[in-house]
Amino acid sequence: TARRIICCEKSVIFIIDSPFFKDYNIYNNYNGYSNDYIKNELKRRGKTVITMEFPNHEDTRRSEELASKIAIIAVNNNVDTIFSLNYFPVAAIAANACKIKYVSWTYDSPYIQLYSKTIEFSTNYAFVFDKSEYMKLKRIGAENVYYLPMAAIVEEYDNVGISEADEKKYGADIAMIGSMYSEKKHLLMRHFGKIDDYTKGYVDGLIAAQKQVFGIDIMESALTEEIVKNIQKSAPLEESGDGFERLNWTFSKYFLARELTRIERYEYIEALSQKYKVTLYTHEATPGLVNVNNRGTLDYYEEMPKAIKCSRINLNISLRSIVTGIPLRAMDILGCGGFLMTDYREDMLDFFVPDEDFVYYDSKESLVEKCGHYLNSEDERLRIAENGYKKAKKYHSLSKRLDYIEKIIEQ
Repeated sequence: TARRIICCEKSVIFIIDSPFFKDYNIYNNYNGYSNDYIKNELKRRGKTVITMEFPNHEDTRRSEELASKIAIIAVNNNVDTIFSLNYFPVAAIAANACKIKYVSWTYDSPYIQLYSKTIEFSTNYAFVFDKSEYMKLKRIGAENVYYLPMAAIVEEYDNVGISEADEKKYGADIAMIGSMYSEKKHLLMRHFGKIDDYTKGYVDGLIAAQKQVFGIDIMESALTEEIVKNIQKSAPLEESGDGFERLNWTFSKYFLARELTRIERYEYIEALSQKYKVTLYTHEATPGLVNVNNRGTLDYYEEMPKAIKCSRINLNISLRSIVTGIPLRAMDILGCGGFLMTDYREDMLDFFVPDEDFVYYDSKESLVEKCGHYLNSEDERLRIAENGYKKAKKYHSLSKRLDYIEKIIEQ
């Protein structure tokens, strides 16, 4: 029997022959990082791709029209399974209505749509990369949620060669790839401009306290009902009514965590740039970082692997709404054979050994000190990078991740 996955993103649906899902399947390919790599891996497993356009700004949480489109495709093609990067309630609704499986793999955090009440559907297989979020979803009753870290795309990165021109273009002592969270869309605390002095002091103190702690979220529970009501006077956000998320969760994850990330990235990179040569790849201009070489943006598929391979130290400063999980960027670095210097990530310790496969820091001071040590210890740095790469390739490739998803579905 011909077996297919129909892959739909906000703008495109892909139909792919599938040897590991029964009958027909929908693969909902949201426009996110690693999409092309996942499609390539699925093709290697014997799948064929066909596309269909979707509107660019569709409501993927509540759109009845979009849910109906997916359901009609599923029915017309005898679809068995919907599979998407990130979780979309409309896909869950369509799958539940058609009594077929919906498999999602969420790489964003925070990701508010995971807290839609549709997560309770028995037809869901929702994979999340942050163990703390996985455990929280299980506690609220989401039975079909599974913990699955992101993949190191070694199948693709191994094919990226480095020329002398690449070394010249991308060579760096210390490099970070990512947003500085100073873009307007991330500066959500600008909406707090009219909160009273007490609430402002409370929020600022909470951010300062969280800055000292890794691996535990103290901000969500510390946003009391009184503080939330005071914030609402300036930022009149309301609960959706169709989900499990609460306002203290939304304010802490989307507002406070992004502000803390902005503060940390600027402070840490500024401190490093006072002593070492630092390269930054980001969307934003950074006039305040006068000693930093801001090279602008990178193409994720063509340029990012080269930039990682050509950097002596690759820096990861995680978005603070990721409590314990391994960010995709950290997996990218390991998969490219780069030396990973990251903030403390509890989930990393389940799979990798500190100072053997990667190095972590737990303060600005330790970051500066450790970067200095490894810039002057080339043999040790290269050995750690090689160990991390070998372990990522052996245990954390995209092929291994899809094997695991297949195993869960079959069970």
